[in-house]
Amino acid sequence: MKINPRQMQQAMRQMGVQQEELPATEVIIKLADRELVIAHPSVALVKMMGQESFQISGDVEVRPLEAASDFTDNDVEAVVSQTGTTVDQAREALERSQGDIAKAILDLTDNT
Repeated sequence: MKINPRQMQQAMRQMGVQQEELPATEVIIKLADRELVIAHPSVALVKMMGQESFQISGDVEVRPLEAASDFTDNDVEAVVSQTGTTVDQAREALERSQGDIAKAILDLTDNT
């Protein structure tokens, strides 16, 4: 049995369901350990009974999350100047301290 798309949309409107196609070029869903990247997506916003939901389809690629650094190059330079260590050692200390400059300096000075 074939359903006429126009009749289907009319029936959905009568039930209070609104659907809108969104012109998305890429959709990224971030999980705790990875990202789902959907290229060439077809995205529909569906509004029903006061709630909004999205229907997404497309080419899915799974990417591992890269560790985001919580510090800048200036932070690294500050640690290097205070401790006399190398840039690599300063970066490692900042990563261990999650970007806390004071902890990184203490960590490096306590270990020398």
